[in-house]
Amino acid sequence: MDLQALYDQAVAARRSGNLAEAERRYREILAVSQPPELLVNYANVLSALNRKSEAMGAYDAALAQRPGFFEGEFNRANLLMELGRLDEALAGYDRALAGRTDVPAAWNNRGAVLRQLRRLEAALASHDRALALAPGHVNALINRGMVLNEMGRAKEAEAAADAALALQPDAAEAMHLKATIALEAGRIAEAQDRFARLREAAPHQPAALNGVARAAALACDWKTAEEIAPGLLEAACHGTALIQPMVLMGYSDDPALLRRAAETAIARTVPPHAPLEKVRHSHDRIRLAYLSADFHNHPTAALTAELFESHDRSRFTVIAISHGPDDGSPMRARLVKAFDEFHDVRGKSDREVAGMMRALEVDIAIDFSGHTMNGRPGILSWRPATVQASWLVYPGTTGAPFIDAILADRIVLPHDQQPFFSERIVHLPDCYQVNDSTRAIASTPARAQAGLPQAGFVFCCFNAHWKLTTQMFDIWMRLLAQLPGSVLWLMDGPGAENLRAAAAASGIDPARLVFAPILPTDEHLARHRLADLFLDTLPYNAHTTGSDALWAGLPVLTCKGRSFAGRVGASLLDAVGLPEMVTESLEDYEALALKLARDGALLKAIHQRLKDNLQSAPLFDTARFRRGLEATLTGLLQQPSAWR
Repeated sequence: MDLQALYDQAVAARRSGNLAEAERRYREILAVSQPPELLVNYANVLSALNRKSEAMGAYDAALAQRPGFFEGEFNRANLLMELGRLDEALAGYDRALAGRTDVPAAWNNRGAVLRQLRRLEAALASHDRALALAPGHVNALINRGMVLNEMGRAKEAEAAADAALALQPDAAEAMHLKATIALEAGRIAEAQDRFARLREAAPHQPAALNGVARAAALACDWKTAEEIAPGLLEAACHGTALIQPMVLMGYSDDPALLRRAAETAIARTVPPHAPLEKVRHSHDRIRLAYLSADFHNHPTAALTAELFESHDRSRFTVIAISHGPDDGSPMRARLVKAFDEFHDVRGKSDREVAGMMRALEVDIAIDFSGHTMNGRPGILSWRPATVQASWLVYPGTTGAPFIDAILADRIVLPHDQQPFFSERIVHLPDCYQVNDSTRAIASTPARAQAGLPQAGFVFCCFNAHWKLTTQMFDIWMRLLAQLPGSVLWLMDGPGAENLRAAAAASGIDPARLVFAPILPTDEHLARHRLADLFLDTLPYNAHTTGSDALWAGLPVLTCKGRSFAGRVGASLLDAVGLPEMVTESLEDYEALALKLARDGALLKAIHQRLKDNLQSAPLFDTARFRRGLEATLTGLLQQPSAWR
């Protein structure tokens, strides 16, 4: 047998992409001789064939013969990183680099693992070592930029992406990084242009379509949104691109599609692994942990602060697991004080956080993030708590097999929606949304101070621009057309220019759109009192913005949608005693909006009923909500097997 000829054939087959032929040739050689170098080559082919377990065995066999063998340790670590076994991958790269410190790819890959482990300073140092050895290492420049962006050093991150593009103008990941930085900085027009160019240059880049969709929604660029929507829905259905479920919610309220997208996102971002060893705890008080990226000056904190402060400490120990920024705000200080224990875990990996939670003997873990932009569902994938639930922030299924329950209510999630949720639907007694009944409202300003006309009906929608759709906007423009002197009051934001253009195209003077700047919360609440009616959106309703309006005394008109995100308005209005403000179709929504605007006595009566209900209705009764939540959680813990 000519082993050299077989080896040459194996190498040629792999180079040509014929992996099956390469695997056969390597097997023929290995039947006669098994040098470590050949075992590594064979393992690389097995890995490319997605035979990961066999590949690992071949790497192990090579290293058993020659411990510390660089190619064996390096390639084995690459496979471990691919499998999500990050701690083992890091140890493997360290062993490889102990013998050879002159390989840029090893330093670069080590940095990529450290980034996933949330050890950003160490990751940056590792990428810098790679670049010291190979200044033109494009992948190391891109990875360095990603780390810098996560560290909040956006300008340096952009410089790293520029350096990579100078060397390789079609580097898709560098193009994506630049587009993402522009989007996060609020430079939406630039982000749109960059994502469009990325999609043209690299149509198969997994996140390009998602970026185009997100930027178009933020800009109220409905022409682009309409053009890409079919491809976006198809990609979400078949899992052919990285479509963020929160982005998809702005384009579809199909609950089956939303579940598929969520499950795809979990499969792509959370590697499968064995859970931590089960441990049974016995506590006098239930140890309840909330996991969130929003424990700072954020709408989620505005809703929940009083709840955290008021939990029954005779029955619960309340723990914060904070994986978001510390903004130094008064709200952050209030939250730190509200919890019995507050743990800032930004620098810890998912596995490390889960281990810490296990050491804290957490009984119930509630995830406040889900598939929001800063979510870390991987923490709960280790199952550190007896019962794990999703609640409040992410209005949909996580698609995660390790989340046992979703806390909702009979309106946002009737039980007939169970097929579209991987979690068990659990109803809280009233509304799923908690509120802070201590929120202050400033003195009401004059209309002129808010840029509003002295007379005329004021329709209001303070939802984020990405929730606005051409379907809703057309209704609003028809309302303005039928009510001379009326205006539409919106939040200022990246879509303002396109919204003015859309108004003009509908025959409405763009000056009848009034844009409100960002204000401190108490002043923002106060200016609601200048409006006559809040108009809700579909497919994604007002959530915190809806309860803000109601708390300030402004009635909300909503249309009940098909998904959780589109039924929140109905839930809020039911819980504040205004069910007649919930419509079942957009035709009824438009008709009722017009009727309320024309019938001053009817609208005045609704305003008065809202005012009368604020102190007694369930929506703003935090103590009542807290008792219902605690009873529900206690029930879940008493029968944990029912939620697995």
